[in-house]
Amino acid sequence: MSEKAESSSNPLDTVKWLVIVVLLGGLVYGYGAYAEVSVLYRALIAVTVVVVALGIASTTEKGQTFLTFAKDARIEVRKVVWPSRQEVVRMTLIILAATAVVGLMLYLIDMVLVWAISLVTGIGA
Repeated sequence: MSEKAESSSNPLDTVKWLVIVVLLGGLVYGYGAYAEVSVLYRALIAVTVVVVALGIASTTEKGQTFLTFAKDARIEVRKVVWPSRQEVVRMTLIILAATAVVGLMLYLIDMVLVWAISLVTGIGA
């Protein structure tokens, strides 16, 4: 099954990915090698190289698959019904109250256990 997936891959995609790796590797090397150049210029060049690399990546088969996934994810996020401010405040207060009750219960259980163990062992707490 993986052979089929590999054989259907476009050989030009491999070349594109190699170009991307070379571009990004050259960026990392150049950014450090030209430390005397202004940070602004190096940052502008870095952004340009990254944009070019992303542009090349978007033309590959995997890049197209990712772009389709991103568009579908954006459509799904738009379908989400987000809670109102009142609902968020109400649920937050419920969670805080439940946390306080559970914390109090655990404290009381701990105190009872400490009391019982000190009673059995005779060691004062």
